[in-house]
Amino acid sequence: MPLLRAALLPSLVFAAACATKAPVESTPSPTPEVAVPTTRMSESTLTLWETEVPDPYDWLEDLDAPEVTAWVTAQNTAARTHLDTLPGRDALSARFAALWERDDHGSPVMEGGMAFASFRAAGADQAVLRVTPTDGEPRVLLDPNTWTEDGTKALTGWAPSPDGAYVAYGTADAGSDWNVWHVVRVEDGTVLEDTLEWVKFSGASWLPDGSGFLYSRFPAPETGAYEEKLSDQQVWFHRVGTPQSSDIRVLATPDHPQWGFWAGVDDEGTRVLLHVSEGTDERNRLWVLDLADLDLSTAGATLEVSPTRLRDRFDAEWLPIGTVGDTLLAVTDKDAPTRKVVSIPLGGTEAEPAAVDVVPAREGATLERALLADGHLVLSWLVDARAEVTIHTLDGALRHTVALPGLGSVSGWTGELDEPVAYFRFEGFTTPDTILGLDPSEGTTTTVVAATLDVDPDAFVTEQVFYESKDGTQVPMFLVHRADVTPDGERPVYLYGYGGFDIPITPSFKTEYLVWAEQGGVVAVANLRGGGEYGRDWHAAGTKQSKQNVFDDFIAAGEHLVASGWTSPAHLGIHGRSNGGLLVGATVTQRPDLFAAAVPGVGVLDMLKYHTWTIGWAWASDYGTVDDSEAMFRYLLGYSPVHNARAGTAYPPTLIMTADHDDRVVPGHSYKFAAALQAAHTGSNPVVLRVETRAGHGAGMPVSMKIEESVDRVAFLAAHTGLAIAGSSAE
Repeated sequence: MPLLRAALLPSLVFAAACATKAPVESTPSPTPEVAVPTTRMSESTLTLWETEVPDPYDWLEDLDAPEVTAWVTAQNTAARTHLDTLPGRDALSARFAALWERDDHGSPVMEGGMAFASFRAAGADQAVLRVTPTDGEPRVLLDPNTWTEDGTKALTGWAPSPDGAYVAYGTADAGSDWNVWHVVRVEDGTVLEDTLEWVKFSGASWLPDGSGFLYSRFPAPETGAYEEKLSDQQVWFHRVGTPQSSDIRVLATPDHPQWGFWAGVDDEGTRVLLHVSEGTDERNRLWVLDLADLDLSTAGATLEVSPTRLRDRFDAEWLPIGTVGDTLLAVTDKDAPTRKVVSIPLGGTEAEPAAVDVVPAREGATLERALLADGHLVLSWLVDARAEVTIHTLDGALRHTVALPGLGSVSGWTGELDEPVAYFRFEGFTTPDTILGLDPSEGTTTTVVAATLDVDPDAFVTEQVFYESKDGTQVPMFLVHRADVTPDGERPVYLYGYGGFDIPITPSFKTEYLVWAEQGGVVAVANLRGGGEYGRDWHAAGTKQSKQNVFDDFIAAGEHLVASGWTSPAHLGIHGRSNGGLLVGATVTQRPDLFAAAVPGVGVLDMLKYHTWTIGWAWASDYGTVDDSEAMFRYLLGYSPVHNARAGTAYPPTLIMTADHDDRVVPGHSYKFAAALQAAHTGSNPVVLRVETRAGHGAGMPVSMKIEESVDRVAFLAAHTGLAIAGSSAE
């Protein structure tokens, strides 16, 4: 069975400094001035490094307080007063619904002679899990659409046992990162009584005999599950058919409460490989346990284990691919900023056995993913943020470069060393997900499932440009538009960015992009520093006291779009979410003159306190914290969006979006930013806060809710950048 790849903890990003330029005159709003509620200011302050920092909206951090609930209700009412009157809403709703009216397939996982795959039928809110026996018809095994009336309980992860008898699966309610794991019997679909709570950032890895699986969990929170700071993740073993109280604690590191674990049984079924991380830093430790040494027979036991520490420093990234005999193949950036494949011998007595290069780093390419399939190494690369796939022998020799359908991204890889076919998803900006089967021996692909959609990809153009940032760095950006659209200085532009946590932003099919381009607008996706497009150095150049580079890159993207004749500040809209929400919050407070509209979503916006809530401390590897040094404190204060809304400034129309159940980036960030921006703002441009209920950071959101959110976002950006929606009265 394939080793579960180590997953990075979820990520987020930063904000801005003071605005010094005159604000742009935005396209007039089609609705009267929005009367937002007045927000009470407290006398609270923070004392950091002998400096008092006002914190007048700290009371909004108490999410369950009646006063906060009333304030959120009033803010939502004001937002709806504006959003519900925007032109083109009906046309947008119809178009988004039509684009989601398609079947959506996941890559199959083969176990026990059966194929397991996710599948969302056209019109359904959630994807189901189906099982298909050899030469049989697909059968629905789990259907989240039946779990709640509003579709907000989601299937978040699943793992079939090696014999295909059981599937362990996770569920999340209202978009929470907290998962509850269960077990279903495949033969008859019976859900067993197994219930595993307080699981977050974990999968399940089965023992070879299918008796149970390893997973990671946190201790039960002492206070509120949503806001409490998380620590002390541990590795546990669960035996099928037993209560969680009988689980065996395999590994804990109380002396290092911020260490996190991803445990996977290797391909030989004899070892447990442990990816040990600290926050979202990509550098990790790599440990090994022999399964034969683990006594998993005593219910409720706490094991004392001594892992073999193949790598025991946080000085490089070590991502296990799988084992072949007594050799581990892994991806690393040790002495290779864009990553390479190495082999490490197992079973010896050497403390840290030497790694041998198998596939060296490539100039101009970043190694993104790797897997074993059909006795080969399958590698997925990024070349200027575009996908490339190569196939190698196990000793690294190149056999094939795979022909892909076009400029796009690959994801969802599944495969095993002894299986003849691997599977993956391909998508582009105007091409929905297609499931492809890959024959590693021949280097050829076949289409397993192609998305059917009433869209002609040839009607659109995707091009890549490079522009110069403030310090001279060349930054790539994708532009997507109709083939008949040319620069005219007034094209409405939807500019998106992220720039953080070593996460690459690659061509992806998003209904919002397609709708915007269909209407004659231009979609611009910038590949900012801080991301993973060009490896470790590109990422590091957008972290901590180099974070301003990310904002400069985004600002430069907007300036390039203006200078190259595509648009003007009166027609330039920006959006980003999570870490990208910080990006938008920072750039809109630094350069309100450059943008016609801004939509920061579920953003990290209070950079002085972010590390004190839930998993926020894990983002310190990208951001730094106010506790690190006085210099770091002053740097964070200099761009923190909550602290850089300048009184008397006319900000562009701004729609701040968050969700009441977001336990990754708590909604208090957006609440405080909305209050600060509304208090500082002058003029008639709307600055409104939209708070989704029964939703979290984004994962597991039902399609119906996604459509509503997209309609609000696109209608807002369109109205304030001058994009006329076909079929609306404003056309």
